[in-house]
Amino acid sequence: MNGIVKHLVNMNAFQIVFFRSFSCLFFTFTFLLKNNIPILGKKRGLLVLRGIVGVTSMALFFMSTKYLPIGTAVSLRYMAPIFAAVFAVLLLKESIKPIQWFFFAIAFSGVLVLKGLDTSLSAYGLFLIFISAIFSGLVYIVISKIGKDEHPVVIVNYFMVIATIVGGVLAINNWVMPIGKEWFLVFGLGCFGYFGQVYMTKAFQIVKTNQIAPFKYLEVIFTLLLGVALFSEVYSFWSLLGIALIITGLVLNVTYKSK
Repeated sequence: MNGIVKHLVNMNAFQIVFFRSFSCLFFTFTFLLKNNIPILGKKRGLLVLRGIVGVTSMALFFMSTKYLPIGTAVSLRYMAPIFAAVFAVLLLKESIKPIQWFFFAIAFSGVLVLKGLDTSLSAYGLFLIFISAIFSGLVYIVISKIGKDEHPVVIVNYFMVIATIVGGVLAINNWVMPIGKEWFLVFGLGCFGYFGQVYMTKAFQIVKTNQIAPFKYLEVIFTLLLGVALFSEVYSFWSLLGIALIITGLVLNVTYKSK
């Protein structure tokens, strides 16, 4: 999915948000209707808030890919758990162990390496992905408040409906009609995105968190390799070091928290 986003260079971020969300609705609505799951859910205010916060994060991420290598953008988006931890302390009164702050410091040092030592990176692109990660961290908090009262696909469906509306409206003035194979790519956004979410959820349901969570960060590796192979992106030593520090810090935190 990340590879397709990077490939659609002639489309603005909001149009990509629209196609990413609209094509996903075929899967979410089909699942909900087939299994007789109430589409509107119970905690509608929080579901709408999750959608608004989520689409903001998604749009900023897609914008950042216009200025940053796709592997770097994905790596920095994974700073979201750090912001989620801060919000959890401030809003949910949760506690964070000192060792976890150390792991967060390792990850954040990777950001400093990327920003301070890799002069080829766009400052504007870094700003966009940083704000995207903050909103992504808020998504964790809203979903935590929703709890287990809502089916996961109901939550995803709200997100996709709101993102489709927001993306469609904001893309009208700069709409670029897909041509030829681009139609397969734009609908592939929703297809790959949906099944990625579904199988990740299934993995967490059947395997202990500490065993499976670190594998989530393989997305960074796969995306980085796609960037090099398909888009001839070049990563400096400092970029690779920064990405490695970010992944290391976050994987250590996930593993520790799970145990």
